[in-house]
Amino acid sequence: MSRRPFIAGNWKLHKTVAEARELIHELRRELVDVDVEVAVAPPMTALDAVRQALEGSSIHLAAQNTYHESTGAYTGEVSPLLLADVGCRYCIVGHSERRSLFGETDAGVHAKAAALLDHGLSPIVCVGERLEEREAGRALEVVLGQIEAALEGLALEEVVVAYEPVWAIGTGRTASPQDAQEVHEAIRTHLAATHGPVAQRVRILYGGSVKPANAAELLAQPDIDGALVGGASLQAATFAPIVKSAS
Repeated sequence: MSRRPFIAGNWKLHKTVAEARELIHELRRELVDVDVEVAVAPPMTALDAVRQALEGSSIHLAAQNTYHESTGAYTGEVSPLLLADVGCRYCIVGHSERRSLFGETDAGVHAKAAALLDHGLSPIVCVGERLEEREAGRALEVVLGQIEAALEGLALEEVVVAYEPVWAIGTGRTASPQDAQEVHEAIRTHLAATHGPVAQRVRILYGGSVKPANAAELLAQPDIDGALVGGASLQAATFAPIVKSAS
């Protein structure tokens, strides 16, 4: 089944409003007539400015995190309701940095994904194993456990999954295309067992030191439907070639 390639850029804690606008202008010049879905996830402070800069383009706006409640006394949090209001189409949840630095749990990822779907946003659900888990032969056990906990009971039509081996994020190390494909295939097989035929329509992205030099080989794998790009998404000179390699 054909799945439209999807490349999402996670800017993490980078870019002032002015820098964000400039990067969007550069991407709009570079990404013309590419048959790839593209989204960018700027920091919260730049969401509205990026939305304005994206007007008239096909690039989608994404957020890097959310909270599962819509409104209330939750100082410092941003809800799916507010993300939809500012123009977001996607939101990343469960990124390994959220899990390791801020104590995010599988249950919390599930709550956030469910809340996003309730408000018409698509969650990009991140899963991935640590180096010691891979070396112990537990990579699939860990990843599929995260998948099951995050997506239990949810409709998958609008869900995107991102497999990001923790040991490859920001380290310069990348899973081999064959290793990445093995995990992607296992994720799809698991989703087929738990959710049925819709699993063939779910896009599964790879993340972890994706760059122009390795993107084409990774994206050529049958179950890798795109990429969640970190550091290489901060410059048009590195992000645009990744998008074009998926076209």
